[in-house]
Amino acid sequence: MKRYRYEAFAAVIEKNIREGVYKPGQKLPSVRILKEKYKTSISTIQNGYEHLIFKGLVDSIPKSGYYVSNNPVHAGKMKIVRKAPVVRDAVFQNNLALTTSLSSGRNTLSEFNVAAPGDLLVPQKLLLRTMQQVIREHGASLLRYYPSNGAVALKDNIVKRAAGYNTIFNAGELIITDGALQALYIALAAVCIPGDVIAVESPCVFSALEVIRMLRLKVIEIPTDHHTGFDIDYLKRACEKTSIKAILVTPNFQNPTGILLSEDQKKQLLGIAMHYGIPLIENDVYGDLNFSGQRPCNIKAFDDSGLVMTYTSYSKTLAPGIRLGWLSPGKFFRQAEQIKFSLGSTVSPVYQETVNRLLDSSSYDRHIRAFRMQLAKNAYHTIHLLSAYFPAGTTVITPDGGYNIWAQMPEKTDMESFYRHCEKVGVRFTPGYTFTFSHAFNRSFRIVFADKYSPKREKAIKQAGQKAQ
Repeated sequence: MKRYRYEAFAAVIEKNIREGVYKPGQKLPSVRILKEKYKTSISTIQNGYEHLIFKGLVDSIPKSGYYVSNNPVHAGKMKIVRKAPVVRDAVFQNNLALTTSLSSGRNTLSEFNVAAPGDLLVPQKLLLRTMQQVIREHGASLLRYYPSNGAVALKDNIVKRAAGYNTIFNAGELIITDGALQALYIALAAVCIPGDVIAVESPCVFSALEVIRMLRLKVIEIPTDHHTGFDIDYLKRACEKTSIKAILVTPNFQNPTGILLSEDQKKQLLGIAMHYGIPLIENDVYGDLNFSGQRPCNIKAFDDSGLVMTYTSYSKTLAPGIRLGWLSPGKFFRQAEQIKFSLGSTVSPVYQETVNRLLDSSSYDRHIRAFRMQLAKNAYHTIHLLSAYFPAGTTVITPDGGYNIWAQMPEKTDMESFYRHCEKVGVRFTPGYTFTFSHAFNRSFRIVFADKYSPKREKAIKQAGQKAQ
């Protein structure tokens, strides 16, 4: 995956700021000095400094230069309560009205609860132009059934692109699905039966919890720490005491926390799965949306056992209406293939050919580069708004990618009153209790920043925070 040119020097400055080499208020090297040092253009250096400004690490003073921010934004430490592993029934109240846009559109509410890119971030012209080209070229053939597991050319391009981030898939074992949730359903149904226990990250995205509930599975929730990621030791204890049939995890920019697991953590997680012979299902829907550095690899990159089942979707990176995902089911291909066929013989040929065309050229990667930079800008702007307008003691996890921020309110906060006020002023966040089958996260909420900021959206966050003061 191609990197931004500014990332080389921006990473060095960020490291020096976080380690205290550069002190708050200290003037940073000039654009001209860095231009000569890194043999690059002035615009590249300016883009790097702008990136650090988005992160809240650097301030720009006109006609003076760039300085280390006196008020850098850092994530507070969220208290994680670790109790003995508990098997829970997959039951909770119907929270769909809190997690999706059902009663009102984005024109009437400032919605930060819908995990989908806003209209202004969707590459509308690119998608519509590509669809028109596909329809002209393929004509009536798009009205016929396509292969049940998906178009061969599309799967070949998926495999080719994954090789760019050091993850090897077998095109013959890929299954094209009607989005990520269908892929998850197939993966779980291929290795579990009703009553089985699976391990899930906690907090866990509610859409996955709904699939688990519909399949009548039981869960053990594994704590996710914003410093160390998925709690490997807790998972070990759970595996020792319970017959776990599958592990569900999002290693790259987890929803809702935005956490990225290191390669070492991914290997440890795989090691546990292999030791106990447990299928490991990895959700990679946000994998392309890294804010800096290289696109992270999948756990699948380290797997020789066939136990890893990887799935993703293009609805998070292109447009929510592009209902096309895929599943690499590993050694469980035959079971997954049969389940996929029972759910429907083919995924929309138009979507398959459109995504294939984008992957076959540089169009998809060009879009992703611009999209993830806009998301990074939105993320750090959101954190600044929370820091400025929410009460002292509010903590957030700074995401490494994706488009979710996980926040926690101070203990004294009356959350019911807070949510009522949010609804009154026209703003919606996703309550933390929708991300669990337990009673955890009552003071937490998720903010989605996948839409462009307007004065109205900024005002909505300001008003929400002022009520909680």
